[in-house]
Amino acid sequence: MANHQVQAKNPASGMHWFGALSASFARLAGSPVTFALAMALLVAWALSGPYFGFSDTWQLVINTATSIVTFLIVFLIQNTRNRDARALHLKLDEIIRSIKRAENEMINIERLSDEELAELTERYDRIRCEAEKRRLQQKAG
Repeated sequence: MANHQVQAKNPASGMHWFGALSASFARLAGSPVTFALAMALLVAWALSGPYFGFSDTWQLVINTATSIVTFLIVFLIQNTRNRDARALHLKLDEIIRSIKRAENEMINIERLSDEELAELTERYDRIRCEAEKRRLQQKAG
């Protein structure tokens, strides 16, 4: 079996700018330092309430900031999820390809239509039912 080395591309030399940017921000957003900074900002905002008289503007600051951050984070999360799913599918495809008894038609099934996936689901449900019947027969017999 051939051992194929896959090298990650340097983000500056080939990865799409959004992918590189979102990967960097996702790492940063998920760090303990960022969480601590967010908590510190919330505490500072809350403590500043009496100084600003708990005004509408004071409340608007946190509402606007959290809305903007949430809006942007949604895209980062989706990009990260897409990248992770693609990597996972490629790993599974390689495992399927490398196992002689595995059905190679399962490679890239995530690209099938919903109808084709439903057909495969039914097929594997039948296989599972047949295996369960055999197991029960062996147990009884």
